[in-house]
Amino acid sequence: MTTIENPILTGFNPDPSICKAGEDYYIAVSTFEWFPGVGIYHSKDLKNWRLVSRPLNRLNQLNMKGNPDSGGVWAPQLSYHDNQFYLIFTDVKVTGGQWKDSHNYLVTCDSIDGEWSDPIYLNSSGFDPSLFHDDDGKKYLVNMKWDQRVNHHQFYGIVLQEYDPNQKKLVGKPELIFKGTEIRLTEAPHLYKWNGYYYLLTAEGGTRFEHCATIARSRNISGPYDVHPENPLITSYPYPHNRLQKAGHASIVHTHTDEWFLVHLTGRILPKEGQPLLAPRGYCPLGRETAIQRIEWKDDWPYVIGGNQPSLQIEGPNIEEVKWEPDYPVKDDFDHETLNLHFQTLRIPLDENTLSLTDHPGHLRLYGKESLSSKFTQAYVARRWQHFHFIAETKVAFEPDDFQQSAGLVNYYNTENWTSFQISWHEEKGKIIELFTCDNGDFSQPISGQEVVVPTDVESIYLRVHVNTSTYTYSYSFDGENWTEVPVTFESYKLSDDYVRSGGFFTGAFVGMQCQDTSGQNKHADFDYFIYKPQE
Repeated sequence: MTTIENPILTGFNPDPSICKAGEDYYIAVSTFEWFPGVGIYHSKDLKNWRLVSRPLNRLNQLNMKGNPDSGGVWAPQLSYHDNQFYLIFTDVKVTGGQWKDSHNYLVTCDSIDGEWSDPIYLNSSGFDPSLFHDDDGKKYLVNMKWDQRVNHHQFYGIVLQEYDPNQKKLVGKPELIFKGTEIRLTEAPHLYKWNGYYYLLTAEGGTRFEHCATIARSRNISGPYDVHPENPLITSYPYPHNRLQKAGHASIVHTHTDEWFLVHLTGRILPKEGQPLLAPRGYCPLGRETAIQRIEWKDDWPYVIGGNQPSLQIEGPNIEEVKWEPDYPVKDDFDHETLNLHFQTLRIPLDENTLSLTDHPGHLRLYGKESLSSKFTQAYVARRWQHFHFIAETKVAFEPDDFQQSAGLVNYYNTENWTSFQISWHEEKGKIIELFTCDNGDFSQPISGQEVVVPTDVESIYLRVHVNTSTYTYSYSFDGENWTEVPVTFESYKLSDDYVRSGGFFTGAFVGMQCQDTSGQNKHADFDYFIYKPQE
């Protein structure tokens, strides 16, 4: 047996839903406002995973234009039944205040990496929908129900309703089956049936450090459900020294080797030398990640082996290890007709008027669009931070003639938290390299007055960011060999869920290439390559 190191999916890969199809295993994760929607990873051994599908890749499946930060695709659920994959997801349109306007859909496909169907609308009563295939042939949808009434607890409970695959709609009346425990904030329901019991697995406690997974069982699908005698099933909250924090939002798989595993959300905090352990508990710029634990059964109840806190290492299944080729090259030269699956854009796909891999072959061409503060059309192509220590680099050719035009390397959390190392224009200095930042909505230009003047004979500029765990810095080069670091140090924790003002944000840090032209002239930039190179 092999040893599995946690987390198994590093960087922003939250809300895992694991699915078995024969001897293949898949995990679907949330993507929020990032397009295409949903990431699906494939493994043969539960240890080695590769990104194989982004199923929601058409506007008629998912249109998030104008969606709020951390809106969009919440908690997808993947299942396999009748030789078909079923994917359930939420598109959240409003995230703040009394309402959570959230629409739930179903898409299907015969193969995990094929063309998924147009969406079937299900309901809008709450988020985190999940489809259960009962052994009598019936199918049921469960989701949390949202209560917008003033002075009411907003997490009303878990509701169940039958789904008719022939009519392609929910039928009958929704039924409240579980109000949750005293931990509250009950969400993320998954139904299972084993040994004559229906098991209802939920997430409770919110998705921060108090997060946990709760499991209850009943002989009847409609309940009543009895809660696990040693609830919660998994949590990190009582264990502040555990390197895997925020444990919760889980799903369970029974392997073809008759073993049981639980995948769950987790987060790794930055080092806290000389700081209090608990206040605040920490910051996770890599976002919420996915880990895996081994499960054992006692008296028809599942238990996480080693106790109800996550382990950094577990014993893998009795399956021969299967390793994959890397699913992202260290250097992407943009020599393909489509972008690597690790690259995403914000809210919508970018059409040929914004993004092209053919207008200048071997380059990613971006036509300047709206600002980094926009929730509509940004010409920004990025990938998640997956390591605490890495280098990202690109080479860009850009000829601005106005200060409203810029292109460069951007580290981004959301529309209110980012830093941009960019080429732009100055009326007196000509083409320049500058910094533009947004820190919880406060804008600054840290090297204003000391911008780097680009020599007139330089066509392409090399830009680099070096992320060194708790801090990151930018560098530039005019020849690709001699690099100059800009004397401004940024703090990684400011690109985390835990830093963003007012809370309720759920993604992680991204790094990528952006072109902006708020004059409306669509000035383009050509990016020759993009490097993402882990240093740890």
